[in-house]
Amino acid sequence: MSERKLRIGFIPLADATALIVAVDKGFTTAEGLDIELVREVSWSNVRDKLNIGLFDAAHLLAPVAIASSLGLGHVKVPIVAAFGLGLNGNAITVSPPLYAAIKAQAEGDIADPMVTARALSRVVANRKAKGEDPLTFGMTFPFSTHNYQLRFWMAAGGVDPDQDIRLVVLPPPYMVESLANKHVDAFCVGAPWNSVAVDLGIGHILHFVSEILQRAAEKVLAVRARWADENPDAFRRLILAHGKAADFVEDVKNRDEVASILAAPERIGVAPEVIRRTLDGRLKVSPDGTFRSSERYLLVGRAQAARPDPVQAAWLYAQMVRWGQVLMSAESLAEAKAVFRPDLYDSILGPSAPMPASEPADGVGAFTGPAFDPDDIGAHLDGWKIRRR
Repeated sequence: MSERKLRIGFIPLADATALIVAVDKGFTTAEGLDIELVREVSWSNVRDKLNIGLFDAAHLLAPVAIASSLGLGHVKVPIVAAFGLGLNGNAITVSPPLYAAIKAQAEGDIADPMVTARALSRVVANRKAKGEDPLTFGMTFPFSTHNYQLRFWMAAGGVDPDQDIRLVVLPPPYMVESLANKHVDAFCVGAPWNSVAVDLGIGHILHFVSEILQRAAEKVLAVRARWADENPDAFRRLILAHGKAADFVEDVKNRDEVASILAAPERIGVAPEVIRRTLDGRLKVSPDGTFRSSERYLLVGRAQAARPDPVQAAWLYAQMVRWGQVLMSAESLAEAKAVFRPDLYDSILGPSAPMPASEPADGVGAFTGPAFDPDDIGAHLDGWKIRRR
């Protein structure tokens, strides 16, 4: 048995499912671990408490694990990510007025992210011509997938996210209230908060992030490298419990039970049916009742989603370089990729099933842009017109 209770921080999001199920279904107890889950509001709280040791592990934004290991935006604390808590799961939600404006400017299918990106560019240009304030988009953290995914989509259509619109940081649970109060015109956040906005009639889900990037590492189970070194047995058992939990979550027969577990007020705290729609990848995208489905909306364990992929770490590091958060260097790229530890995953959980043939060849599957080579991100970045130099 674990000699002491382990404290793990999380944000109320659907991509914390494997963590919450691991604890609440007793998978961690079966591994001899005593876990206290601590619900937090902001990513800065989670990062800081993990870094200083108030948390033993955390449900953490994948880019924050890299940024902490590189010492970007805060103190340098090397992080080990040996288990991925989710691929994809985010969506871009816009207010009804912005949705109408984008739809009016769209030249083609509004389900196509390139069509909407170009339409947004025209909306932005029209607002500038009229002297109106720039649009405001909410995202969860400067070192976040949400920030990079919004920027990737916008820039593809010609919108400079640092010049043409405003990007503001908001904790995930506050996104809906901010849209309702018209503090933001749109946001990118993880489930279930996009669905909550649609159900309230105040937002339209414009895109699932899986329509922009087929595979996007979202959250990881993060521990300090020093903690992993000092507690190898607890670390191994923690990963084992999460592997079992991810398998449980991915079994369709268990989804109603999983949705009920996540709906608890001290966990995510939204209606079970909203969680179930998220797990099924079948979301109401408009207040008029329109639904859209995607098997890729949120991957918890299938298609090797839980196995950390250094290609994903390289892609996230490339976004940090593209948007001026860090200078590019071979050493930093290698350090970023080393945060994601498939070797530890394999040594603890064993070899994974083969990657399905439907997965993108480059490991990312972006809807547009130059080819991505994790060993030559400079060539990739040189293909973009809009970036920070």
